[in-house]
Amino acid sequence: MDKIVISAKTRNLFGKKVAELRTTGQIPAVVYGNSKDNASIELDAKEFGKVFSQVGHSALAELKIDDGAVENVLVHDVSTNPITSEINHVDFYRINMKKTIRTEIPLHFIGESPAVFQQEGSLFKNIEEVEVETLPANLPPHIEVDISVLDDFSKTIHVSDIKVPDGVELLAELDQLICKVDPPRSEEEMAALDEEIGDAIPEGANEEGEEATEGEAKPGDEAKAETESKDKDKE
Repeated sequence: MDKIVISAKTRNLFGKKVAELRTTGQIPAVVYGNSKDNASIELDAKEFGKVFSQVGHSALAELKIDDGAVENVLVHDVSTNPITSEINHVDFYRINMKKTIRTEIPLHFIGESPAVFQQEGSLFKNIEEVEVETLPANLPPHIEVDISVLDDFSKTIHVSDIKVPDGVELLAELDQLICKVDPPRSEEEMAALDEEIGDAIPEGANEEGEEATEGEAKPGDEAKAETESKDKDKE
């Protein structure tokens, strides 16, 4: 993977004024670590979005602030708006290329499982990343997991089954399950599931399964009210 350079500028807006920064298409960020002072920076939102889709949290990038020297960094944390999913803030961690680091590496599932496309099973992923320790130069962007070996429902893939590059140490438990294929549900299981859902509908719910709220008429209430009204007229 080619080195990816992230361009940044020194940030001069802080606190509530950071909102002004975001309206101009910039993202506030900070870089720290490697026994250096923290640096407040700003990034172009569109450019960083493209870069983050490539590096994620596990691939090295080169950060260039203003006209200064390039620094090797990892994207340590990304805060997003819970409604719009837009990036609000980024934390970068400086990397010492001579010291080993621990980080999570994503698993990329490749191939096709015969138990899925021939036997209509469902792929169950127990984990989608593993922790490793390595020198930054050896850090892989991802680790491949070939699911084509899952040709029946008894087969499983564990951490011990995956291969990592030389110089990379897996820190996850070797007997930890990565994935397997669950068989399709039988008609009896589907019927039992429907019954459980039916039992879960609260008493007094309407036909759509929605419980009548306070002040809302329940089925039969209208007829009951009309009868009571007639009885009162007779009194």
